[in-house]
Amino acid sequence: MNALEAQLAYPFGDTIPAPGSLQPIVPDLMWIRMPLPFALDHINLWLLRDEQEGRSGWSVVDCGAGTDATRAAWEQVLAEGLDGAPLLRVFATHCHPDHVGLSGWLSTRFDAPFWTTTGEFAFARMMAAALPGVDGPSAIPHFERHGLNAPSMLEQMRSRKNYYPSLVPAVPHAYTRLQDGQQVAIGGTGWRVITGFGHSPEHASLYSEQLNVLISGDMVLPRISTNVSVFAIEPEGNPLQWYLDSLDKFANLPADTLVLPSHGKPFRGLHTRIAQLRAHHVERLAEVVAACAVPRTAAEIVPIMFRRTLDAHQLSFALGEALAHLHKLWRDGVLRRTTDAQGLIRFQIL
Repeated sequence: MNALEAQLAYPFGDTIPAPGSLQPIVPDLMWIRMPLPFALDHINLWLLRDEQEGRSGWSVVDCGAGTDATRAAWEQVLAEGLDGAPLLRVFATHCHPDHVGLSGWLSTRFDAPFWTTTGEFAFARMMAAALPGVDGPSAIPHFERHGLNAPSMLEQMRSRKNYYPSLVPAVPHAYTRLQDGQQVAIGGTGWRVITGFGHSPEHASLYSEQLNVLISGDMVLPRISTNVSVFAIEPEGNPLQWYLDSLDKFANLPADTLVLPSHGKPFRGLHTRIAQLRAHHVERLAEVVAACAVPRTAAEIVPIMFRRTLDAHQLSFALGEALAHLHKLWRDGVLRRTTDAQGLIRFQIL
């Protein structure tokens, strides 16, 4: 455990559920952990006992990626863990593949309505269809404008055209809208929707005052910082500012709130963790400012922020995150942005 983690409390210690098994959190709320085919090798899903129109069963928050390993783990959960009860609703915190990958499969199998925000539903449908603008090749000019010129990396990124559809084979065709501040009853428990921005279009966390539990999704994670990226579809975005502003929405939650994150272990210390995340970005912004004493592209900032070898998947997020920090500094009036005759974009201290 590193020094930052030591400032948090982990009520379940090192106990984590094996794929296909369930770990009780509080009565009628269960923890499932599913495998992921990335360096970040797992996602946490949450099962909540529910009732809908006289039927008893469960609702799930997030679904796992559309992989054979996750389907197999789900089959074990459905066969052994739910006492024969069905899924009644499928909730998604946001549109990323590890969260909505099996949403269509689960929703269709149980005729279970899909609940998410409008922003997340729209983006999930666009990316599952690989529409121009959100498919892999559409990002290449964006990366090139920001200094990525390694032919091998660009070719790997071109080959990622079917990356999202391969992990999200189907998104439900209809949804029930979640909105900020909305109260949603799941079983006998009320949950308040807290939307957040910067990591995804309209991320939905869920807080129960009754249980003092926050299902934080990717907005607050205990070990890693949430990715905030400028993507090709929104090239002028300021996602780091949006993310930092969104953290303010958690400021009034109790200090002893039990946080159920999408990655890592359940923890207490929400306000401590938010302070750590803010400090992390202050440090990264300072590094970027120092580097921009001379004109820099986003690609030149990547090795300053990420001091390890990156594959094409990781590099796309790293470049997006470098650009998010540059854009905040540019929008704050700390850096100026210039574009040369070849269309290459650079940033420098004013």
